Amino acid sequence: MICTTIHNRSAEEALRLLSGCEMAEIRLDSCPMPAAEIQECFSSDVPLVATCRMASLMEADPSLTEAAAAGICEERLIKAAVSGARYVDVEIEAPKQMSKRIALAARENGTVMIRSYHDFSGTGSMEELKDMVAKCRYHDGEIVKVVTTALSEDDVRRVLSLYDIFEPSGLIAFCMGEYGRESRLGCLRLGAPFTYAAPDGSPAAAPGQWPAGEMHRAVYGTRRFIGYPQHGVSASDTQASSIRVPSSKSFTQRAIIAAALCNGESRLRHYSPCGDNESAVAAARSLGAEITLDGDTLVVKGGGLEKARACIGATGTLHVGESGLLTRLMLPIVSSLVPGPVSLTGEKTLSARILSGADEIMGKFGVAVSGSGGECRVPLKIEGRLTPCRTEFSGASGSQLISGLLMALPLAEKNSSFTVHDPVSIPYMFITVDILKKFGIRISDELLGGDDFMLSEGSWDFCSDILFKVKGGQRYRPAEFDLEGDWSTAANFLVAGAVFGRAVLSGLDTGSIQADLSIMDILMDAGASLSQYDGNDGDIAVQRSPLRSFTTDASQCPDLFPIVSVLAAFCQGTSMISGVRRLAHKESDRGKAILGMLLQMGVAARIEEDTLIVEGQSLAQRILTGRLLKGGKYDTYHDHRMAMALTVASLGAESPIEPDDRQCVAKSCPMFFELFDKLCRAGCKPE
Repeated sequence: MICTTIHNRSAEEALRLLSGCEMAEIRLDSCPMPAAEIQECFSSDVPLVATCRMASLMEADPSLTEAAAAGICEERLIKAAVSGARYVDVEIEAPKQMSKRIALAARENGTVMIRSYHDFSGTGSMEELKDMVAKCRYHDGEIVKVVTTALSEDDVRRVLSLYDIFEPSGLIAFCMGEYGRESRLGCLRLGAPFTYAAPDGSPAAAPGQWPAGEMHRAVYGTRRFIGYPQHGVSASDTQASSIRVPSSKSFTQRAIIAAALCNGESRLRHYSPCGDNESAVAAARSLGAEITLDGDTLVVKGGGLEKARACIGATGTLHVGESGLLTRLMLPIVSSLVPGPVSLTGEKTLSARILSGADEIMGKFGVAVSGSGGECRVPLKIEGRLTPCRTEFSGASGSQLISGLLMALPLAEKNSSFTVHDPVSIPYMFITVDILKKFGIRISDELLGGDDFMLSEGSWDFCSDILFKVKGGQRYRPAEFDLEGDWSTAANFLVAGAVFGRAVLSGLDTGSIQADLSIMDILMDAGASLSQYDGNDGDIAVQRSPLRSFTTDASQCPDLFPIVSVLAAFCQGTSMISGVRRLAHKESDRGKAILGMLLQMGVAARIEEDTLIVEGQSLAQRILTGRLLKGGKYDTYHDHRMAMALTVASLGAESPIEPDDRQCVAKSCPMFFELFDKLCRAGCKPE
């Protein structure tokens, strides 16, 4: 990325210049700002570097002592970090205690610490340069900046050869002067997180610095970024990029079935139709519910349990469409209503998906499940009434059947309890508990684990067992509430904004227990610029920022795997995403599908045991080295998450990426391509 150095400007002028920058450095030694103006400036969504040079302060005011200059720098840089600076840059020559206090403030505020070294007289030996990088890293430098004056081409080669020795994502190394001019571009080619340029029409901050417009053309050519102004275009001349995220089908399907079990009318606001949600609507009607749509509010008039029993008993069959979730929800619910036999039928990819562990778990509750060809897959035959009991079983096969049990067991006459060992996708179980609470159903739960669980203060990642206690004889009561926006779908737009421009999303709740909310943590770990206003349900903005490799465990959020793998392809360094085993029985064998997709794109990737390992490069490096993703025809395996990820990846491809099945997105988000096109159009000048 290109960081525009803003110096010798008032606060008002600095703020005006920011609107045309993808990122900027604010020289607080030459941009005099009181605390309030620093706070205003660094609360900008634009990724900002705060710099304050002691030597410059003392040169401007010879009466300043070194201690006084250090105090001014410390005060201004800490204020910038507290106010939202993405980076603070502290020279390696700065006093030790001052540097430590700034480093502490940076850590407390999520600000990246840059330790910088400048040599205005020349360029040292290779050993001296290596020692300086090591010194800067030792003294809290998450990113090391080494800038020397090149007196020859050999000086330039020596400085740039540092990228062969040190991890490029943590190094900014180039040369000043005429010899060093091309190294300011060359460092990006070698993987530097960003380089520096001067505002167009303004004097350079250092010898050899490019004007920002010229640097932008050299790096990006005519490439246009989504969702925010092009270089030099005022934000006021562009279209807004906000898009509303459709409702979560995880919430919606559970809520529809719960409403169908009520005796009375429920209203589910912000309903978004999709294949899986419409399958849930059809299933609710099979239970005797009357369903209408009032604007974007789904009105469900349930006929109560007696009507549901009569409807299922009369037909002896229930169709679940292509929804694995709906299948696993309805297995226990149907068996709690009638003793069977009942047939569950499905379509498309569902018929090829094995419902691992379902027959064994249902057998513990007195229900026999048999499937097509002797395997547990649709069409399924269900026999026996769900019997409350005390039992235990492994949760390794997923959370969806457990959610079905949580919905069905409250309808039994007696109490029951069950312990889930080695649970996965834990957040989805608690989505069910949360939905049930809205309909008057109470579930008692206790998370258990060893020392790691206790030390983590109850983190789901370290939970080894969950005990659920369910009181029998409960009845569903009608409810009215807003359906949450879908974090699984939102993840695609957030990654698109983080890598390729900017996106603003509405309809999401950052206080949600949806597992895929973890995309926010993943993006922040990768260095993305994220902000939210007006509380947990305010608009969320994400925009381009230097991205670095990350490590994450996606076992609890398998739907994120495809789009997170695309993110990793554009994060400098080696990213590791664990949880691959959870992908075998999704709409496709997603682990193999994702690896095949990445390799076809030309991304170095491999799977080792349970972990996907991706060797990523920044977008700028891919452009400058001719390593953009390879276009062509790609297999989606009729998996909606794969189709969405491929669509986002197309923004970083050398030629069009053509998914073989675009229609499969209808399963979760029929309007995906319409929303994606809106996002891509945002930032253009209006006609």
